[in-house]
Amino acid sequence: MTVKIVVIGGGSTYTPELIEGFATRGDRLPVGELVLHDTDPVRLEIIGGLARRMLDRLEWRGRLTLTGNLDAALDGADFVLVQLRVGGQAARHLDETIPPKWGTIGQETTGAGGLAKALRTVPVVLDIAERADRLAAPGHWLVDFTNPVGIVTQALLDAGHRAIGLCNVAIAYQRQFAEYFGVDPERVELEHVGLNHLTWERAVRVDGVDRLPELLANRAETISAEIDIPAELIRAVGAIPSGYLRYYYMFSTVLAEQRGGANNRAQEVSDIERRLLEMYRDPGMTQKPTLLANRGGAFYSEAAAQLVASLYDGRGDIQVVNVRNNGALPDLPAHAVVEVPARITKAGALALPTAPLAPGLRGVVQQAKAYEELAIRAALSGERGDALAALMANPLVHGWDTAVPLLDEILNANTSHLPRFAHAH
Repeated sequence: MTVKIVVIGGGSTYTPELIEGFATRGDRLPVGELVLHDTDPVRLEIIGGLARRMLDRLEWRGRLTLTGNLDAALDGADFVLVQLRVGGQAARHLDETIPPKWGTIGQETTGAGGLAKALRTVPVVLDIAERADRLAAPGHWLVDFTNPVGIVTQALLDAGHRAIGLCNVAIAYQRQFAEYFGVDPERVELEHVGLNHLTWERAVRVDGVDRLPELLANRAETISAEIDIPAELIRAVGAIPSGYLRYYYMFSTVLAEQRGGANNRAQEVSDIERRLLEMYRDPGMTQKPTLLANRGGAFYSEAAAQLVASLYDGRGDIQVVNVRNNGALPDLPAHAVVEVPARITKAGALALPTAPLAPGLRGVVQQAKAYEELAIRAALSGERGDALAALMANPLVHGWDTAVPLLDEILNANTSHLPRFAHAH
């Protein structure tokens, strides 16, 4: 019995990561058909060509299908991976450049830019999920890698879909800490808590022993250099924050950098993507290039393939995913989607119980969760008032005077991708 896996957004430069991950797990995950779907036929042809060469090199015996027909792609699918970007890098550029003009940080998954992306993305992903309900195999899984992952996963679960959200921040930390301690990654277990792109490592257990105190004492400067957050701050928090916490802890510094023209990640990624696509065209290329690691998806293939494999064979291992809270974090309601360690079986992901958040973590997480709920409401209603309420609730947006003109520019700049808001501006 084989499975059919569909990648929505298969023309992404991330896709070679997935190809490698699935093709090398045949012992756990018998993939009979791998479908790459994309609305851009040129990118699909380029990525698909590299995918075929990679699979041939790995002597994979399954069938690779490339299509721009969404319904055909979803037909009979067992797993649907969603990794799309509504509006492409051009929309990301707007997310990063509009907010600084109004005194707040521009980023594609947090703050005002994250709201813009959520408004564009949630309706599109929900439409895909509804089509999958009609066409995919009974009991199929939706695995979301589309940002903002926490918001998209919350919307999918609230709409009744069988979905799990995935991010590569935790697995990247796991690999990093394993290297620090000179052990295999499987021996490192993280107490990773919070919301997507708003998380901390509260414990780093190696063979069951928490080595976080040792990391804070001896490695804080090294970690500080990697995430650009002061070592003193890391020690004061008593946990290792994800790099995305820099937007919260160092708001003024980041805003000054952005206003000075630094950290234009959209342009950087566009340049990397252009170079990758040129490399992918090479008929002699049969494996992913090292440049792909700079794209931002490090260990994505391992995280995604590991998750899908465990959902298929029910291994029961622990992975960090975006899932219903159901009491795992006592500080948030049961229905809230959180990013925490969970046990993965054929029935899905069961979040593991953790201790309450410290006050310094709890406040920002609860405020961000409220914002996420309001963002979903706005994405579905298309009402300007709902979008304004969401923007004002965001921890990185400071008040009415900022939110009103900022929202107006976001809505105007994203008109072609926000049909539900056609009457709102």
